[in-house]
Parts: sequence; structure tokens; C-alpha cells
Amino acid sequence: MSVTNLKVVTVTLNPALDLTGSLASLNAGSVNLIKQGSLHPAGKGVNVAKVLAELGADVTVTGLLGADNQEPFCQLFESLGLNDAFVRVAGATRINVKVVEESGQVTDLNFPGVNVTEADIARFEQTLVTLAQTHDVFVLAGSLPQGVSPEKCAQWISMLQEQGKQVLFDSSKAALTAGLEATPWLIKPNDDELADWAGKPLTTLTSLTEVAEQLSQQGIRNVVVSRGEQGVMWLDKNGWLSARPPKMDVVSTVGAGDTLVAGMCWGHLNQWNKEQTLTFATALSALAVAQVGVGVNNLEQVEQCMEQVQLA
Repeated sequence: MSVTNLKVVTVTLNPALDLTGSLASLNAGSVNLIKQGSLHPAGKGVNVAKVLAELGADVTVTGLLGADNQEPFCQLFESLGLNDAFVRVAGATRINVKVVEESGQVTDLNFPGVNVTEADIARFEQTLVTLAQTHDVFVLAGSLPQGVSPEKCAQWISMLQEQGKQVLFDSSKAALTAGLEATPWLIKPNDDELADWAGKPLTTLTSLTEVAEQLSQQGIRNVVVSRGEQGVMWLDKNGWLSARPPKMDVVSTVGAGDTLVAGMCWGHLNQWNKEQTLTFATALSALAVAQVGVGVNNLEQVEQCMEQVQLA
């Protein structure tokens, strides 16, 4: 399913080491015994890079990485064959805690990232400029560390777009609001993030589509809305296409959205048509909730799952 020489850059400005623990159910305010746990490098862009690399893409990773605890990231990048262009900054990359219950519910405790200086930002900008000379597709995903303003993030999107690059952007809150003004090539908010941006509940399909169409009219060429088990909606110049995944036994929803972004990017890199791209991305994301950790375990499973995805 892979094509060689497909190059992409993923940008993770605020990576994290994810400390994930599984238990039957979380009892707030009391001692909880974790059944099993793991500590692994993450951040939305890092997750996207992992999936793309396992699919067969040539991936360069960049962003801002704390120098004090970089070793797990270095090991991951080496094991996956990722090209490491991260800018090292003083301090330690944050550790985020994710508590996964048997019901599939996930409680996130997300800590602030490193404090980024003006000198760090300048070094990162130069890295981005250099990478733009040899790459056309950029995935910018995740939150922002202290020191990087939403407006600065939007400037980077604008810079890449003005050079004819295709930017897939996945963030939330203030970073999403500012980034949308730069009209990225593709965005992937979930329904909650879209409602947060709109400043009102989006409880019906009509209200969701109206807001997405508003963003499309602002110049965003691909508006992809993820809706959990209800599937994915994609609006481009050819109109709407929706995909509903098969019902899955949910183990963890951690990384499902990042996997969806990776699937959309992979379809674009391969120049697939809209139906094939959305079917593949939806199946890939559906399988992600049935496993612990982010990654493509079995492409045959993906192909089997694609047969069960319903398009409308």
C-alpha cells in the first residue's frame, strides 16, 4: 500500500512523554491501583510521524524538544528511521498523564511545556525555512509551549502556505483560532474543538456543517471533522463526504485523532481519490481505538476494516 519517496515534515512544538496507566475505573480523591502502564514519547506531531513512518513515508520530525530528557525521543526516531530536525531547548520535555478506564474513558493531565526563548524560536524558524526548500507537505499538530504565541504559530503556517506548501493543521483553543486565520490547506478539529471555536454548542449535524462551511468559505480547502464513533466528515471543493467506521471494541481513544490525520496525509501523499483517502483514514483511526499505543500493527487488518467503512 506504500509508495516510495513520499516526503513529509511533522511539526510538534510541544512534545510530551506520555505516562499512560490502565485501570478498571478511576476513583477521584482516593488511591487508584494501575494495572499496567507505559512511558513513551508522544505529542500529536510525533504520533502522526510514527504512523506515517510505519506506513512507509519518508518523515522528518521537527519542533522544540527539551534537552534534559531527550533520549527516549532519540531512540524512537532512530528505531523508526525518522529524520530528526528537532531544535533542542533548555529544560525537560513535559510528562503528560493519561488514565485509561475499561470503559474507554480517558482522563488527561496535561502539564505545561518548556519555556521557549526568542533565540529558540529563531533557531526553529530557520529550521522550518530550510526544510521548506526540500519538502512540500507539513503536518503541524498539537498545543504550544510557553513562549510561543498563537499568532507566531499562525505566522509559520502563513509562511509555508505563501511558499506553496500544503499545511495540515490540528490544534485546539487559542492556537486553533489563530491558525485558522492563516487558512491552512487542511484542518481536522473534532466536534468539541469546532464548538469551542464557534463559541456555541454544535449538537446537530446541521449546526456542525454550517460552521465547517463557514471555514471553507474563508479559504480552508479541506475541513475534516472527526466525530468519534459517528465517523468523519470531509468538506472540500467537491462538497461533503462522510464515513462511518464499523463498531469497535474500544481499548483507548488516545492517538485516534492523530492516526486520522496521518491517514489523510498518507492518502494525499499517494494522490488517492477522495473516497479511498477517507475510507483508509477512517479505518486506520477506527483500529487505533482498539489498541493501546499509536501505530499501525497490521495493514491487512486495515484493509479488512476498510471494507466495513460506510461512505455517504
